Amino acid sequence: MKKENQNRKTFMMFLLACLIGFFIVSVVEVLRSSFVPSGPGPDVPTASAVSSGDSGRTPGSFADIAERLKPTVVNISTTKTVRSGGMRSPFDRYFGGDDFFERFFGDNPRREFKQRSLGSGFIISADGYIFTNNHVVEQADKILVKLSDGREYKAEMIGRDAKTDLALIKIKPSNSLPAAEIGDSEKLRVGEWVIAIGNPFGLEQTVTAGIVSAKGRVIGAGPYDNFIQTDASINPGNSGGPLFSMEGKVIGINTAIVAQGQGIGFAIPISMAKSILPDLKSKGKVTRGWMGISVQDVTEDIAKNLKLKERTGALISEVFKGDPADKAGLRPGDVVLDINGKTIKDSHQLLILIATFHVGDKVSVKVLRDGQEKTFQVTVAERKDRPEVARESVDGNVSFGMTVQDITPQIARQLDIPRSKGVIVTDVDEGSPADEVGIQPRDIILQVNKVNISSLKDYQREISKPSAKNSVLLLIKRGKSTYYVALRR
Repeated sequence: MKKENQNRKTFMMFLLACLIGFFIVSVVEVLRSSFVPSGPGPDVPTASAVSSGDSGRTPGSFADIAERLKPTVVNISTTKTVRSGGMRSPFDRYFGGDDFFERFFGDNPRREFKQRSLGSGFIISADGYIFTNNHVVEQADKILVKLSDGREYKAEMIGRDAKTDLALIKIKPSNSLPAAEIGDSEKLRVGEWVIAIGNPFGLEQTVTAGIVSAKGRVIGAGPYDNFIQTDASINPGNSGGPLFSMEGKVIGINTAIVAQGQGIGFAIPISMAKSILPDLKSKGKVTRGWMGISVQDVTEDIAKNLKLKERTGALISEVFKGDPADKAGLRPGDVVLDINGKTIKDSHQLLILIATFHVGDKVSVKVLRDGQEKTFQVTVAERKDRPEVARESVDGNVSFGMTVQDITPQIARQLDIPRSKGVIVTDVDEGSPADEVGIQPRDIILQVNKVNISSLKDYQREISKPSAKNSVLLLIKRGKSTYYVALRR
């Protein structure tokens, strides 16, 4: 009995020791989990928004890359002479201003003063070639370049292009200069980290960082808008400075900001600058490609009339006689789908692409014509100063509300237009669907549903066809330009 009690006592003590041990282990685990961050075990997969490459990860520091790149960035100061008249009075608006006083009181003294401005640039070759913005150095009497080590040089204008706001200048350094490495902006992705270095408000060698916010931005700066948008801080004085990738390569040239916003800056893709560099070096200006077509975007109404599956491509509204597209066999109404295998999304992209071709290049143009794909070989010519070749058509729930008539000899003489083509719009009801899409008196209707019109009889015949019951596609000529418009009843 005594032995049995002792065994029970031993068991109870063992059990109590186990309970105490379990309690201590539990308390320790609770305390440890309170102070040590929890995470998935080694065998648990985790989702990650970070790419496998280093460029996708948030950098711990920009110090090393900034230190390496800063010597390639320069500050640019310019001086130009500005002439202005003497003090003006409220009477100028009534008496003809300076001309009036010069006739009756002698010459009106004019003042000259020096206007100074600051910008940025970056070295692209060891012998002193520098890229910057055209607006930084345009009309400058004197261009002064200051290197990161404090040395200053007078710069010579080599070439500039106002349409892309790019300029190439050159200094004559006493030794070899560190040059920035040119990257590939075509491979740039939205969300990648970028670094801007420049001279904002005269604050030399300022480094800012951010990400690529968007690509292909059109901001109305020129016909070849194709900007990289970034939230890296860009301010006045940054113009012409480089936008670097995390690999330390230039992928853009900072050029514009949104004055009302913060964190919205725009850079010219370096691929565009690289494509015109040979012309700037050798000619001082840019020679652009020309095919001889006027194009417009494909609207929803136009896509339905042309029986297109998608609103993509660029619609040819005019082919200039004797120009490359005309010689190759392209026609108004063709929808350009791709050039040299590159898909065309809209008319703006098409114009940018054509401008990159060199005179004499033979390009393959795939179009959709009457539901069938056709390919033409076009030999690119040189672009001259011509009327605007891209026209955005207007959308809307379209009907008629307009009066047309034959082009009489008297009308043809008065308006200096061919008598044998089209009918003329003589009246458009205010507020009517035709008015809403922008049709105006004196517009010439050349085609109805891609059928050529030479008289009012032709027009009425095509308008009355069953195919025109719900909508029609008109080819309109206004002045020297032509464009398509889709009308719905």
